[in-house]
Amino acid sequence: MRLLFLFVSWLFVSPAFAGSGIEVGGLEVEGWARATAKMARNGAVYLSMKNNEAAADELLAVRTSAAKRAALHGHKMDAGVMKMRSLESVVIPANGMVMMRPGGLHLMLMGLHGPLKKGTSLPLTLTFKNAGKVSIHVKVMGMGAKGMHDRKKHTH
Repeated sequence: MRLLFLFVSWLFVSPAFAGSGIEVGGLEVEGWARATAKMARNGAVYLSMKNNEAAADELLAVRTSAAKRAALHGHKMDAGVMKMRSLESVVIPANGMVMMRPGGLHLMLMGLHGPLKKGTSLPLTLTFKNAGKVSIHVKVMGMGAKGMHDRKKHTH
């Protein structure tokens, strides 16, 4: 009964429903996506995952209703050429952090059902080895955004 109460309490106060980050156990996850062009078929999501536990955790899978498929992607240097590659999982070290960034580790969304529009949010379901399934909404930033808190300076 106590576990049920904690789960229901978590559901109503979870920051994931507010379009920001989420904490599950010792795992903190926050993310953002770049807006896409109207006819774009693919998009990218970037996560910050902090593990406050004494044991490593592992991101195993990602799903979203915004695309046909979602996959973990990284980059690898091959014969002097940087190539994108699919990854089976991403390990978040014990008491460590993994930061996904443009040009590096990211979540690839393939077969978008529509454009990712700046100012909206995107639902994701992340599956972790230890933390289990975690639902989060990530904010969609501008097309050229470099981070979640990217602010363009305006000059007049």
